[in-house]
Amino acid sequence: MGLRGDAAIVGAAQYKPEKYATAPQMFHLEQVADLASQALEDAGLKASDLDGLVINGPQFHEASVFVPAMAAEYLGVELNFAEVVDLGGCTPVGMIWRAAAAIELGLCEAVLCVIPMRMAPFGPSEDPAWMARAMRFGGHSTAYGAPEAEFDLPYGHMGQNTGYAMIAQRYAAQYGYDPEAMAKICVDQRTNAQANPDAMFYGKPLTTEEVLGSKMVADPLHVLEIVMPVAGGAAVIVTSKDVAKRTKHRPAFVKGFGERLSFKSPSYAKDMTVTPVAEAAKRAFAMAGVKPEDMDAAQIYDCYTITVLLSLEDAGFCPKGEGMRFIKENDLTFKGNFPLNTHGGQLSFGQAGSAGGFSQVIEAYTQIAGRADARQLKRCDQVFVSGTGGVMSEQGALILQGG
Repeated sequence: MGLRGDAAIVGAAQYKPEKYATAPQMFHLEQVADLASQALEDAGLKASDLDGLVINGPQFHEASVFVPAMAAEYLGVELNFAEVVDLGGCTPVGMIWRAAAAIELGLCEAVLCVIPMRMAPFGPSEDPAWMARAMRFGGHSTAYGAPEAEFDLPYGHMGQNTGYAMIAQRYAAQYGYDPEAMAKICVDQRTNAQANPDAMFYGKPLTTEEVLGSKMVADPLHVLEIVMPVAGGAAVIVTSKDVAKRTKHRPAFVKGFGERLSFKSPSYAKDMTVTPVAEAAKRAFAMAGVKPEDMDAAQIYDCYTITVLLSLEDAGFCPKGEGMRFIKENDLTFKGNFPLNTHGGQLSFGQAGSAGGFSQVIEAYTQIAGRADARQLKRCDQVFVSGTGGVMSEQGALILQGG
């Protein structure tokens, strides 16, 4: 039960990460059209080829409802399939498999998966401070009736930093903690970023000493172990096998997927050291008929170093509790024996809000298509991709294979 693997990523586009203060101001619909145009050009397709759309609904500037219809109208296309996905950083992975499933069901032939940047100009009657208020407590809801509002926020569990630090503390108590191993994740990914001119930290190499000497934000997480939020958006085109035959580049077929939502706040996790990606990855590998050791690269969502560590373990790349040893014993750079986040990861490429997870998806496609330039792997036929939303609350996995 699952995908046949007949749908493929054939084109992509993403804005170069920028600081919010310097990013160009475009309405969300303008960004959707711009990103769609770039992704279609990348694939060698036309807007008239599109008959499916997967988009993010929350924080969309022009409307909070009927978003797919509005976007389709703006693009001048008619759709046979439309979907809104709201899974935080897991949204891009969730978009890709939903598009692939719709194609295999025969609902459509070519799907645009798109997330514009969070920023957009405000109209004369709008309050420009709403985003600041919404983000004040991070991903936690302050609405009446939300468990977090009653049981988390009053006790200081606010935003993502405290939640991920709490998970890291629990892991340390159960399995031990090696700060140098965690710093190595940052250093190896920064090395990858030095081969990616689009990365936010391109031209800025990093050392273990610099990571460990950076400001402690939430013990044991240093500031350089936490993503830098940036402005940016992304789009991917997923098509049927027949359409993929007439595109420009080697396609990346979606062979397996998994998705798991276990809780909203880690306060309610049965075991903070076992993450939802464990079940998601298990399903994805089984669906694709492959194993972790068959992968040529791993593009793992890396909002924090602890996310990478737990994802490596729970996806089956190393046993539980041995992730830090695995990290220290392997070269995670694009030149190494275990290429991880070869674009620099979000830690060094930058995290563009909910679109941030697209950087992992697009890097996997780029490597499979043989278009990664200086950081191109000698062989890249199969890639594992993960997405993470909330505070390790919702995770997804993809297995992509070259056609």
